[in-house]
Amino acid sequence: MATFLAVLLEIIKTTTPALIVFLTVYYLMKTFFTNQRAMKQMELNNSAKKTTVPMRLQAYERLSLLCERISVPNLVLRLRKEDMTINDLRMSMLISIQKEIEYNVTQQVYVGENLWQIVKLSRNQVTTIINEVAAKMPEGSTGADYARALLVVSGQTESALDRAQSAIKTEAALLL
Repeated sequence: MATFLAVLLEIIKTTTPALIVFLTVYYLMKTFFTNQRAMKQMELNNSAKKTTVPMRLQAYERLSLLCERISVPNLVLRLRKEDMTINDLRMSMLISIQKEIEYNVTQQVYVGENLWQIVKLSRNQVTTIINEVAAKMPEGSTGADYARALLVVSGQTESALDRAQSAIKTEAALLL
């Protein structure tokens, strides 16, 4: 029995330091690999930011340009011709707005959902103004009369496009 205890004690004496070394190496390796994984993740995030931030800023620029292009004064200046009827000018403006939206619809991928909703609401307000002013025009009015009425109405109301521009600037500033 004494020899059995002596052998057992020898086994414990030799395995205990080996077990301590094994556990220490295991802990150090686990910590090392965890840190390496975290560093790789940070590198990937930084790399992604280097590509997505410019794309997002470009999306904000394009949406800002969209808001400028679909504003009533800009539409009137860009599309009105002398011989246009009310309906011709109205349809030209609505088509132009639709084309601008179609051209920029992919920008919603790069901006927040709330901002995209604000841009859509702004577009809706502009089309509503265009249609309501056309409906209220007296019989025999010309396209020039309609254009003047649009400019007056758009100048009297706070523009949703101005709020959209403000929201674009606010969200873009969060990136910088």
